Amino acid sequence: MPTLTPLDFQVLLPQIILVAWACALLLVSVFARKAGPGLMPGLTALGLLVTGIFVAFQFSLEADAFGGMLVADGFSAFLSLLLIMGGLLTIALSTNYMQRMGWAKPEYYVLMLFSISGMMLMGSASDLMLVFLALELLSIPLYILAAIARPDERSEEAGLKYFLLGAFASGFLLYGVALVYGATGSTGFSDIVAALGSGGAQPLYLTVGAGLILVGLGFKVAAVPFHMWTPDVYQGSPTSVTAFMALGAKAAGFAALLRVLLVLFPGISDQLTPVLSGLAVATLLVGNLLAIRQSNVKRMLAYSSISHAGFVLMAVSAYGSDAARFDLVASVLFYLLAFAFASFGSWAVVMALEHAGGKGLEFADYAGLGRKAPGLAAAMVVFMLSFTGVPPTLGFAGKFYLFRTVLEAGQVGLALVGVLTSLISAYYYLRLVVVMYMQPGTPKVHQDKSLAWTAGATAVATVVLFLFAQPLFGWAAQALLKIF
Repeated sequence: MPTLTPLDFQVLLPQIILVAWACALLLVSVFARKAGPGLMPGLTALGLLVTGIFVAFQFSLEADAFGGMLVADGFSAFLSLLLIMGGLLTIALSTNYMQRMGWAKPEYYVLMLFSISGMMLMGSASDLMLVFLALELLSIPLYILAAIARPDERSEEAGLKYFLLGAFASGFLLYGVALVYGATGSTGFSDIVAALGSGGAQPLYLTVGAGLILVGLGFKVAAVPFHMWTPDVYQGSPTSVTAFMALGAKAAGFAALLRVLLVLFPGISDQLTPVLSGLAVATLLVGNLLAIRQSNVKRMLAYSSISHAGFVLMAVSAYGSDAARFDLVASVLFYLLAFAFASFGSWAVVMALEHAGGKGLEFADYAGLGRKAPGLAAAMVVFMLSFTGVPPTLGFAGKFYLFRTVLEAGQVGLALVGVLTSLISAYYYLRLVVVMYMQPGTPKVHQDKSLAWTAGATAVATVVLFLFAQPLFGWAAQALLKIF
């Protein structure tokens, strides 16, 4: 019978702190309704900062815990820090916005902490059952957060759609786990790898199981054709929740997908690579072509988010290539970092123009923003250029490393599709810039300092960090080598 050691708790310590903090905040929330509006956001941010400190101390740690179900390495630490940064940015976006819209509820921040703990667990899980449990810990708070603007019908619809389709996807994932168990006799990564090495696995069950796991995780990262929930949920949810799930769900989903593919399924890369490449092409084309038709900025950014999942999938499809494997994980996480800054910044601008009843979200509502609020408009230009992949922005560096990985794998055709769809995306991103600067209008902009500071800080980071892209990529690559 396995015994628990201090190392087990050391590896799990960041998640323990975050969950314990969330439980304590549940008690605080009973009294927070009579306290000032800054109490819960402040305590939530403090909890994330404390967790971040412990994660930083684990950056050089490489260990298995709980009988190999959990692993600590540079990959999981990098992902955890990215998610914690996303949580802090979400708090900056949420505090005044939720008050203004009349949706402020103390449990909002508690649910966010539980969801982040699930996301962090996704990046550390080395057992398929733990991947499933982490996915549920991530998802269930997100379902509630999407519907937290009750009795707003759009928010309730978003929460219900997200829950139903999410439950459907979880079924696929669980069925895939069951088939992999049937093929190898275990759900632990190390035991599965041993079974595959001994030649005792059932190849048909294994391949079908891997495909079903891909379906379940494809839903979480909004890959086509599992993206149907994205536009409606993004549009109906409170915008701060949309910003949170745009990064969190995508980063956690890709983290689990990368670890599963690289550790468990390198032996069936010949079967999975064409599937992943096809998903990448479909996601890039559908996301970008449908974004062109949108007149609502939230829906446009939703389809944009789908297209960015396609760019990441391009690199993921190279996981079977020995030549590309060195850069694969680092390029994916670097791209998610670049996406995080541009995404949170663009949502901050959207929230500054958003009004009750879903007003202020059409392209026409941005007309004249360049004159009315030049700082916000300039920041939005930076984010649109970063999404497109234009220098000098972090988004350009992110796409450069992704395309380099794809070319290292010899997938020239896939890289050309990526270039073509990047050109298509320039149309709808720059269309918003044209509306802001070249069409007359008097947009109604909220004077919200937290949104303005978030937009300004992320815009500066998007440009300044471009100058340090190479050291950042090198730092990520050094950390990520430890997972192989």
